[in-house]
Amino acid sequence: MSTAAVPILMYHSIATAPNDATRELSVAPEAFAEQLELLGDLGFTPVNTSDLGASWRSGGPLPERPVLITFDDGYEGVHRHGLPVLAKHGFASTLFVSTGWLRGTYDTGSSLDTMLDWDQVRQLADEQVEIGGHSHTHPQLDQLDDDALRFEVLRCREIIADELEVRPASFAYPYGYSSRRVRHTVREAGFAQSLAVGNALARRRQGPYALQRVTVRRSTGIEEFERLVEGRAIARNFARDRALTKGYAMVRRARQVRRKAIRSRV
Repeated sequence: MSTAAVPILMYHSIATAPNDATRELSVAPEAFAEQLELLGDLGFTPVNTSDLGASWRSGGPLPERPVLITFDDGYEGVHRHGLPVLAKHGFASTLFVSTGWLRGTYDTGSSLDTMLDWDQVRQLADEQVEIGGHSHTHPQLDQLDDDALRFEVLRCREIIADELEVRPASFAYPYGYSSRRVRHTVREAGFAQSLAVGNALARRRQGPYALQRVTVRRSTGIEEFERLVEGRAIARNFARDRALTKGYAMVRRARQVRRKAIRSRV
């Protein structure tokens, strides 16, 4: 059984001219093509999230040098710019969609940029792209009450199953935020594994509902990208992110305590 660390790359938008809301996490099409070319040159084999989860649960084999290519939210550029590059290399990947952000019947009008429509999602699913859940409206799940949390997770899974006629097996937490309660809800909804952020390599001991990913940004140069997938200097690269995350986690926990206290008085 493979227990080695695996890089799970977290992308968002792939765009030539992103808007201000998505610019930092939007990768240029040329950069994305260069990054995938490098993965091939380095001998990495992309697998999807379900394959990794199934292997780590069952003890089944993984290919040499596995890597996961994942996309969050469901931006239109994943189809326009990402799919041709993925198809060129024959690379598997996973797209985690916020169903209320996608264009079509369920659109809540709250997305940050131009999103995929369901025909495009189906085309991606036909080309080795696993479609996973990313909530319905992309809230901070750990800040929701139990009813709202269940709605976000179950509504997302229900819509994907209806549109694709396949129940999604994988989930990614919006903003990477989760808690024991959130992870339990995701598991109870029927998802077999879920991804956080963490900016670290994924390891089996993290458990199937807290697998870590590495953020790829617009500012990520090719040399930095190589270091990330090789697992070198990740802690140094994301030191500031981790400090901010720890500080914000304390703020969010304090908010949760206040909300519980208010509800107990009502």
